[in-house]
Amino acid sequence: MSTDFGEHRLAIVGAGVMGTNITTLALGHGVPVVLVDVSESVLEQARATIKGKLRHAQLMGVLPADRPQGKLTTSVSLDDIADATTVIEAVTEVTEVKEKVLTAASAIVRPGTTLISNTSCIPIDEMASWVARPGELVGVHFMNPSYLIKMVEVIRGPRTDAGVVEAVTGLLTVLGRESLVINDSTGFVINRLLHPLINTAAMLVQEGVASAEVVDGLLEGCLGHSTGPLRTGDLIGLDNLVDSLNVLYERRGDESCRPCDLLLAKVRDGHLGRKSGRGFYDYGKVAS
Repeated sequence: MSTDFGEHRLAIVGAGVMGTNITTLALGHGVPVVLVDVSESVLEQARATIKGKLRHAQLMGVLPADRPQGKLTTSVSLDDIADATTVIEAVTEVTEVKEKVLTAASAIVRPGTTLISNTSCIPIDEMASWVARPGELVGVHFMNPSYLIKMVEVIRGPRTDAGVVEAVTGLLTVLGRESLVINDSTGFVINRLLHPLINTAAMLVQEGVASAEVVDGLLEGCLGHSTGPLRTGDLIGLDNLVDSLNVLYERRGDESCRPCDLLLAKVRDGHLGRKSGRGFYDYGKVAS
C-alpha cells in the first residue's frame, strides 16, 4: 500500500461542489490534480472556489504544514486524464451522466488505473458494467466538505479487485482520511440512513408539524445530530438530494425515499441550499 503523496497523479471529472471539495483536499495534501469539466466558465468558477476552500482549510488547520501544495491543472478535454494514476468521477447523481463519463474515462486511461466513483447511491456493480475493466472500479463516498470530514465510506463492488481497494485506502491515507470499507448496496450505508431521514424531516415541515429550525433543533438536541437533517440537506444541495432519493426509490421501492412535494418545489424554484443562497434556510448570498 503506497502512502507516498508524490506517487499519485489524480484526475477529477466534475467541478461542482464535490469535485472542488475533493480537489481542495488533494491539493492541500500535496497531490497534483487535473480537474475536468465541460466549459471554461465552470472551471473558472471552480478555480476561485478551490482557492477559497484552500484558504478555509488552512485557517481551520486541517492541512499538513510539511507538504508543498499540489499543482492544479484544469481542462475541458477528458483526454487529459490519460496520465492519471487515479481518476475520480464526481458528476451529478444521474445514471445516464455517470454512465457516459465512466465509459469514456475507462477507454482513455491505461490498464491499472484506479477508477473511483463518488456516487452517493448508484450501486458499484451496476457502474462496473459500463467500464472496460470492472475490477478497477471502486466507490468512494466523500462527505461534504471533504477537506474537513475525515471519515470516508469505501464501497467494494462484487467485481472490484482486492488490490484496487488496497490502493484506494492507501490514497485516502495520503489524503489524511480514515476509511471504512463496506459491500455494495444501493445507497450504501450513509445515504440509506441519511436521505430518508432528510426526506421525512422535510415532510414534517411540509405538513406544518414543525418549522425547519424546530425539526433540526430536536435532532441536534435530543439525538446529537451535529447540524440537523435539513441544514445537512442544504449543504448537500437539494437538487442532488432529490436525484439521490430518486435513485433509492427507483431501485429499492422504499416509499420513505420518494421525494416529498416540498423538496420538489424547492428544487423547481431554484432554492437548492447553500450553493444557491437559499434552501430550508436563507444564507443571504450564494455560497462559494
